[in-house]
Amino acid sequence: MTSLHLAQLGAQMSRRTGVRAIMKDIIETLRMGGDRQFINLSAGNPVVLPEVEQLWRDCTQDLLNSPDYGAVVGRYGSSQGYAPLIEAVCQDFNQRYGLELSDRHILITPGSQSLYFYAANAFGGTDAEGNLRKIVLPLSPDYTGYGGVSLNQDALVAYQPKLEIDAAAHRFKYRPDFSQLQIDEQTGCVIFSRPCNPTGNVLTDAEVQQIAQMAAPHNVPVFIDSAYAPPYPALNFTEMTPLMGANVVHCLSLSKAGLPGERIGIAIGDPEIIEVLEGFQTNLCIHSARYGQAIAAQAITSGRLAEIAETVIRPHYQAKFTVLETALDEAMPADIPWYLHRGEGAIFAWLWFDELPMTDWELYQELKTVDVIAVPGSTFFPGLRIDWPHKQQCLRISLTATPAEIAEGMARLAQVVQRVYSQVLATM
Repeated sequence: MTSLHLAQLGAQMSRRTGVRAIMKDIIETLRMGGDRQFINLSAGNPVVLPEVEQLWRDCTQDLLNSPDYGAVVGRYGSSQGYAPLIEAVCQDFNQRYGLELSDRHILITPGSQSLYFYAANAFGGTDAEGNLRKIVLPLSPDYTGYGGVSLNQDALVAYQPKLEIDAAAHRFKYRPDFSQLQIDEQTGCVIFSRPCNPTGNVLTDAEVQQIAQMAAPHNVPVFIDSAYAPPYPALNFTEMTPLMGANVVHCLSLSKAGLPGERIGIAIGDPEIIEVLEGFQTNLCIHSARYGQAIAAQAITSGRLAEIAETVIRPHYQAKFTVLETALDEAMPADIPWYLHRGEGAIFAWLWFDELPMTDWELYQELKTVDVIAVPGSTFFPGLRIDWPHKQQCLRISLTATPAEIAEGMARLAQVVQRVYSQVLATM
C-alpha cells in the first residue's frame, strides 16, 4: 500500500519516540560504517553473563524434564499470571522484607513497560467527569519509555529537579524539588524509576516515603519502577530499601536479570489496584507468556536468582562504573565544567556538560567522528515542557561494553569535549 489512513491514536502509537528515534540513526551508522570499529556505548541490552545464562539453562532443562511442561506451554492460563511464580514472589518478599502478601497482591505482566501503559491509562488521562488526571513524573530526567505510555499526551507532567553539585570532584546528583512538586486531586498516578534509567540516581528512602505520603490523601497510586532494584537484579550500588505501602505498587522486571527476551514484569501492590491492572491486561493480551514465568518461578524459589544478582550481576556493572569513573577523571580536562552523576545503580552512566557550546545531538554526531556512539540525553526528559538548557547538555553512557572499550571511549570523549569547548574559547 502506498499510504495508510491512520486514526489519531494510530498515528500517535506508531510514531518513534524517545531513544527509539535515536536508535534508528545508530543502527544505520553501524550498518554503513564499513571497516570502522565503533565503540558502542548506547546499548540497553544487558550483557549475557555466563553464570546468569547457566541459571536459565538449568531452569529450562528442569522445566523440560517436568511433567508440568505440557500444561505450561500448551494451555492458556490466568490473566493474573502463572500460579507457581506468584507464589514464589509472594513467599520470597514475605520472608525477605517481613511482609504479609497474598496472591491477590501480585500481577505478572509481559514486561514492565506494559505495566506502565496499563497504569498510565487506567489512572491517567480524561476521567468519567471529563477532568484531565495527570501522570506525574516527580524527578526528571527519567526513563524515556514513559513518554509513550499515555494515550493522552497532555496528561504526562514531569518536574525539574534540584542539582546537588560537587564542582571540585566533577560530580553531581539530582534531587526531587518538593517545593515545586504537585500531587493533588487532579493527579491520576505517579511513576518513577529507582534506580533510575538513565542517570543511575537512587531516590533515598525518605524521598520515596515523602512522595508516597503526598499521594496518599488523594488515593493516588505510586508506581515505583524497580527494574534495577533489589532483590533481583539488585543493580543498586548504594543501600536502598524497596518501599511497600497501601498506595505504592512495586514494579519488578526480570530483563536485567537475564530474561529480556521473555518479557516478565511483576507488580506488587494493593489488591484493588492489582485488580484494575489485571482487567486492563485481560482485554489487551490475556496473559503474559508462561514459559518465562515457569523458569522464573524455579529461579526465585531456589534462591539462586537473588544470589546471582548479588554476587555476579551487581559486581559486573559496578566494576565497569569504576572503570568509567577512573577513565574520566584521568582524561577529562579539569577546567571544563563536566559532571558525572553519582553512580548509585543501573547499567548506565550519565554525563552533564554545563554551558555545552552545542546541543547533545550535535555532540553525539561529533563523537561518531571518533567512532564512539553514546545516547543524547534530551530523549530522557518526557513530560518536562519548560525551556531548560540542561536538557540539551547530557549524554547517557552504557556500561554494557567491555572495560577496555569503556576506558578508550572515555578517552576519545575527552578529546572531543576538549576540542568543542576550545573552539568556543578561541573565538571569545
